Amino acid sequence: MGSAHTVAVFGAYGHTGRFVVAELRERGFVPVLSGRDAGKLETMAREHGLEARPASVDDPASLDRALAGASAVVNSAGPFATTAAPVIEAALRAGIPYVDVAAEIEANADTFARFADRARAAGTVVVPAMAFYGGLGDLLATAAMGDWTAADEAHIAYGLNSWHPTAGTRAAGAVSRRRRDGRRVRYANGRLEYRDDAPPTLEWDFPAPLGRRDVIGEFSMADVVTVPSHLSIPEVRTYMTVEAARDLSAPDTPAPSPADERGRSAQTFLVDVVVRSGGIERRAVASGRDIYAVTAPLVVEAVDRILTGRTQATGVASAGEVFDAAGFLRALSPHISVDLREGVSA
Repeated sequence: MGSAHTVAVFGAYGHTGRFVVAELRERGFVPVLSGRDAGKLETMAREHGLEARPASVDDPASLDRALAGASAVVNSAGPFATTAAPVIEAALRAGIPYVDVAAEIEANADTFARFADRARAAGTVVVPAMAFYGGLGDLLATAAMGDWTAADEAHIAYGLNSWHPTAGTRAAGAVSRRRRDGRRVRYANGRLEYRDDAPPTLEWDFPAPLGRRDVIGEFSMADVVTVPSHLSIPEVRTYMTVEAARDLSAPDTPAPSPADERGRSAQTFLVDVVVRSGGIERRAVASGRDIYAVTAPLVVEAVDRILTGRTQATGVASAGEVFDAAGFLRALSPHISVDLREGVSA
């Protein structure tokens, strides 16, 4: 894409937002910095020679000014229960596509429920959860499905060596817990189920180098919304390595700290996706570094494909529905290693 294409980034000064802005610039876009804190925006704008447009979700006119002339908007400001709907409304008024990085299950479900008809009628694209959680798992599950039109179950296991949550992650998690009254959620029997019991602890055989690890079963992430939004799979389960789950729950776990010249942390991940139909199993595996930093190439690849017409759906659509999943994953090769396995007997 050329520099004529401007992309508004709401929440540009946040931890993930900064990675998104850097990736947009590297790919030839011109980011317009937006968000609620005018001081942080101005500081960042001076650092990078970019335009700052402060905006608040409580002020629709400010959002309209922030999106004026932009080709697309990326929302990286959580909690998305608060920000998603107002920014989507502004994108619909501006007639531009919307992409966010929401990991909040309820916020993503709200986006599908509230905006599917309006976005489709407008002929535009709204892609929620275009991030490590929600987007990557959906792309992997879709690619693993291949020519299958349905499957019995999908399992998405997250092998994180650690999880140092950002302030935004903690805030979004608190909102989600309040919305579900402290219950946990899973996707089973073709619907979201809310439960009061503790999730099981299981073992998962990750590919090398992780191998067999203890995981929290039914550690539900945004994949339980994105995957069944377009794939006929009645059981979608997600799992998290015990060490990472402990990091997330501990109140004194520090925020991620930069460990290389790109600002990425030393965290590594391996996402193992298994889909099963009858006695056949298909698998897709992705590995890389820093779950927050890797969200940026996911988002920017999505924006690029939308603006160049490489989409397969309009309206509200998850990554695996709106994009060619296998091709999208191949395009991420500088950032993520992907292995798609052929079907084998389960």
